[in-house]
Amino acid sequence: MLLKSCCTYSLGVVSLLLLIFGISLVLSAVFPHFIQAVVKKEVVLKNGTDAFEAWQDPPAPIYMQFYFFNVTNPLEVLEGDRPAVVEIGPYTYREYRPMEEVNFQDNGTKVAAVNTKTYVFQRNMSRGPESDLIRTVNIPAMTVMEKFKNDAVLANVISSYMRSSGEGLFTTRTVGELLWGYEDGLLKALKLFQRDLEDVFGLFSKSNASNDGEYVFSTGTQRYKDFARVESWNGSSSLNWWTSDECNMINGTNGASFHPIISKDELLYMFSSDLCRSLYAAYEDDVTVKGIPGYRFSPPSEVFANLTVNPANAGFCVPAGNCLGSGVLNISTCKEGAPIIMSSPHFYEADEKFVQDVFGMNPKKEHHQTVIDIHPLTGTILQAAKRLQINVYVEKIPTFSQTGNVMTVVFPVVYLNESVVIDDASTKKLHSVVVTKGVVENVPFMLIGLGIILGGVFMLLMCRQKVPESTAAERQPLLSS
Repeated sequence: MLLKSCCTYSLGVVSLLLLIFGISLVLSAVFPHFIQAVVKKEVVLKNGTDAFEAWQDPPAPIYMQFYFFNVTNPLEVLEGDRPAVVEIGPYTYREYRPMEEVNFQDNGTKVAAVNTKTYVFQRNMSRGPESDLIRTVNIPAMTVMEKFKNDAVLANVISSYMRSSGEGLFTTRTVGELLWGYEDGLLKALKLFQRDLEDVFGLFSKSNASNDGEYVFSTGTQRYKDFARVESWNGSSSLNWWTSDECNMINGTNGASFHPIISKDELLYMFSSDLCRSLYAAYEDDVTVKGIPGYRFSPPSEVFANLTVNPANAGFCVPAGNCLGSGVLNISTCKEGAPIIMSSPHFYEADEKFVQDVFGMNPKKEHHQTVIDIHPLTGTILQAAKRLQINVYVEKIPTFSQTGNVMTVVFPVVYLNESVVIDDASTKKLHSVVVTKGVVENVPFMLIGLGIILGGVFMLLMCRQKVPESTAAERQPLLSS
């Protein structure tokens, strides 16, 4: 009897200790902190880590899709009518982007590399072959006309040459030519007088089997939030295209990697050489990709808002004070003077005037928003889609008859969708991380649950040990008889 009572009270003590220990573990967050410490140690750019291998040669297939805007009313546009375009695409390319010339610096705290990109056409994923014809704005001609519009003598000479050679505001070229380059007659003629002029034009003529310069990244060994952060690009830690120090800052990663342990209330900064600037993305929603939970981040509208909405963007108005409006970015200063304007596809989240100025624009969030789905613990990209549109600033130039009576318009040429979805092998690895995290983080709750169960057993045993007095009295007469 004494042994039974001792065991019962021991059970009660154990249940109480389990409850106290479990609650203490929950309040102190020991296990979440332990998991985070392990992740911080593993997610660094260092030989032998999974993070370095994924950074050096991304395992998931990346696809670049191009959608062109074919002009259907070129003669009417020259007479002052609103442009009408039809979207044609996609033309899909498999993108390979390994990090090359990798060189660790400063005792492994930094790593230099170039990100060489190669594009291979995927006919089975495309609307048609690269030989499909597209009628669009003649970007080389528009660039030359803008450059010499204030020089009446040269403008007259160039205009005469354009008339004799049949050059006009619009041109018809193949998809392959527009993307990867063709010899332009006007540029070739001007090269006779300006030797350093490039006479081959293509929207991505220098991008295939090439890189955009040397990056120096932080490895994240000293501070986990610095993982893959761009320290410098082409030997400089800042840009010089914009009119404010803030806008010239190089912030964040190159957009292909992010630091681990991401919270919903932080901003993810990225530097994009395509946009010639840094930008950021904010948390939008919880998502699940291939069974892996994640956070969706996307650039909010204020990133590309006009200075009246976001005064911090004043430096992006070039020349100083010349702002086109919200949702568009003039990058002519970093594109050798070409009147290139960047935006989201179909002018998504841009001022309504840009949408109304071109017939055929139909912005939709699900098709035209840039999104990044990230596993918050490891910083692994589960799914992403970078969507950008290349436009040309078109206006009537009196010194060039080729512009006719064209209205001033931001003219859409092509938009791209660079997308990636985590591969199955990486999904399997990440799934094991998710399961392990779930088990480890639930250990305190398991202890609390076990404590409650043992406590219940203890109470039951205590109740059974105590016999009620009324029951004992009822039994006494039966015993005496």
